[in-house]
Amino acid sequence: MNLSKELARILKEKKLTISVVESCTGGLIQKLITDTAGSSEYFLGGVVAYSNKLKEKLIGVKHTTLLKYGAVSKETSVELANGITKITGSNIGISTTGIAGPGGGTKDKPVGLIYIGIRIGKKTTSYKYIFKGTREQIRKQTAEEGLKKVIEIVKKVKV
Repeated sequence: MNLSKELARILKEKKLTISVVESCTGGLIQKLITDTAGSSEYFLGGVVAYSNKLKEKLIGVKHTTLLKYGAVSKETSVELANGITKITGSNIGISTTGIAGPGGGTKDKPVGLIYIGIRIGKKTTSYKYIFKGTREQIRKQTAEEGLKKVIEIVKKVKV
């Protein structure tokens, strides 16, 4: 299945819009979405917020959240998804935060630990994954899983 085309089909069918805020995927989700011609019909835009400062100042993640839980956390992924929908006014917001490696991992937060936040309407959920592979493979798996999850959830949405 071509994820970009499937996402396009379902978002157009349900007349929904999406926006993205990415950290560890560095814009890969936005690239995948815009690989399909006509994506401006449902894709409002996105941000690559790699630094904590940008996560706070631009997206609205609370400083206390970053201090207490860290940038790679369920809580941060939720605040990122909430923030991007608030900024853009989209129906759906998706966020990624994680450790793509090869360095940066710890015992508690290993390389491959990823959180994907998805906000649809007024509900935000965070999904935790531990992917294996190279940095490129982890980023690719994260981006694809994010799109798959959005497609799965949107299919169930009644509009």
